[in-house]
Amino acid sequence: MVLDHAPRPGGAWQFRWPSLTYGKVHGMHALPGMELTGADPARPSSEVIGEYFTAYEDRFDLRVRRLVVVREVWEGEGGRLLVETSAGTWSTRALINATGTWDRPFWPRYPGQDTFRGRQLHTAIYPSPEAFAGQRVIVVGGGASGTQHLMEIAPYAAETTWVTRRPPVFREGPFDENWGRSAVAMVESAYAAAAAQRGVRDRAAGERRDPAGAGRRGPRPAADVRPDHAPAVGVGRRAAVDADVILWATGFAPRSTTWPRCGCASRAAASAWRAPGRPPTPASTWWGTGPRPARSAPTARGSRGA
Repeated sequence: MVLDHAPRPGGAWQFRWPSLTYGKVHGMHALPGMELTGADPARPSSEVIGEYFTAYEDRFDLRVRRLVVVREVWEGEGGRLLVETSAGTWSTRALINATGTWDRPFWPRYPGQDTFRGRQLHTAIYPSPEAFAGQRVIVVGGGASGTQHLMEIAPYAAETTWVTRRPPVFREGPFDENWGRSAVAMVESAYAAAAAQRGVRDRAAGERRDPAGAGRRGPRPAADVRPDHAPAVGVGRRAAVDADVILWATGFAPRSTTWPRCGCASRAAASAWRAPGRPPTPASTWWGTGPRPARSAPTARGSRGA
């Protein structure tokens, strides 16, 4: 049985912004037994992949129960798990938690953020580049979403400023298979290092393509947010940038809030839960959340990586 709280097939893809066309995405792993072919790269990825998932469910007769919210999971009798949902309670011997991250956008906290008089929004509710026409926009985050937002917004905005926790490293040349493997290894290494440091949650050192000068002000370290005179975000110790909008492209956190009673909220991705001193039953497996360090409060001087 598959439970899904979303209204349609497509997972988190159905919620992506319209300007993220299929030709712009880094790639999408095909589902087993059915490839995605012939997609128009100019169409929104939310439509292309949503239709693909719909066709896949139809072809293999996958009867997904939708608009079902999992509220809580706890240990039942006879080595089973009880799954409480908005549509009733199920008993199961095995449970795969494939809830991903889209429902938990990460918003860093900085002094003065609550009194900022401009608009603040996150990648999760990014509308379109036209929505920023004539405005002074700060994009926070050095990941793929941050650079894509910056490149889209720049032609419409009055001014753009790119804020990152550290200067990005730009790479020239092809992004081939070997480079991809090294990038994955870099991510895992960065997570492992971050796990040992309090207050750090980093995506990876990573290398990005230069966004063709889309940021009219260069990348700067985020420091604080101030409402005085004009909305501004601190960049370093002395400088400030006036802004009408702050767009937080600072990533997401795994959704894992439905596991309090059974102790299943393991931080190890794709690993079976095992209570201390007990055999590994009932089985609950994390899937698709990726490695991540222990949670802690954000530091006052830097944005968590996008």
